[in-house]
Amino acid sequence: MLAVDPTGADLNRMALSDHAFDGPVVQRGIGIIAPFDLALERELWRWTPLDVSLHLARTPFEPVPVSLEMAELVSGRRHVQAATRDVLGVDPEVVAYLCTSGSFIHGLAHEAGLRQSILEAGAPDAVTTSGALAEAVRALGLQRISVITPYDADLTDRLVGFLGELGVEVPRSNYLGLGGGIWRVNYRTVAELILAADTPEAEAVFVSCTNLPTYDIIEPLERRLGKPVLTANQLTIWACLGRMGLPMVGPGRGLAGVFREGPP
Repeated sequence: MLAVDPTGADLNRMALSDHAFDGPVVQRGIGIIAPFDLALERELWRWTPLDVSLHLARTPFEPVPVSLEMAELVSGRRHVQAATRDVLGVDPEVVAYLCTSGSFIHGLAHEAGLRQSILEAGAPDAVTTSGALAEAVRALGLQRISVITPYDADLTDRLVGFLGELGVEVPRSNYLGLGGGIWRVNYRTVAELILAADTPEAEAVFVSCTNLPTYDIIEPLERRLGKPVLTANQLTIWACLGRMGLPMVGPGRGLAGVFREGPP
């Protein structure tokens, strides 16, 4: 055990400046409401500046595969509000619902209702992954986006419908049809799916699902395709940082320097 010298002599012998003793750097917080099966916390942190902390809460475990049913369960108002209250004790500046399918499953009205539920639970500001997608579509002026998902056909069709409500055409949509273990998909598989989904008329490619790894392949794919590659975790953190007046960190030339302006 380290003995503490009440005279402060031990501190005087330490090679730390007065500035260092005044630290650490004050952290700004983002509350994250994640589905119970999220396995990519490390990827989330790679999108954030050093002075921003992520505070996670999870929805309850549900013994169902990734599906329309799961999207319904993890986006229930009661669960979302309980998770919001779980992170409010550390004073986040914004709370994000980090799930693409749970926020697009019933269209724009449902997405707006999710944000309202978070605000009613006490959050100072609210974001959802699909809402962040909508903000990026507007900010970049996109009208045609190809999409890839790890979901089945039914859930993928709901995403296409959500984009349709935004006035966005989907030239091509590809999906993996997975019912679980999405975080185990390797970069090669995701990259091949993105390349196969691209078409000349598509202005960008959107990769759905916050549990699908994408971070390290975004930049090389954007160089190869010559267009933005937008991903679920990227967009969610981008929308949160925009509300905090901070630029996005990490790959994604399409969103570099683009801030959220006004209400979503």
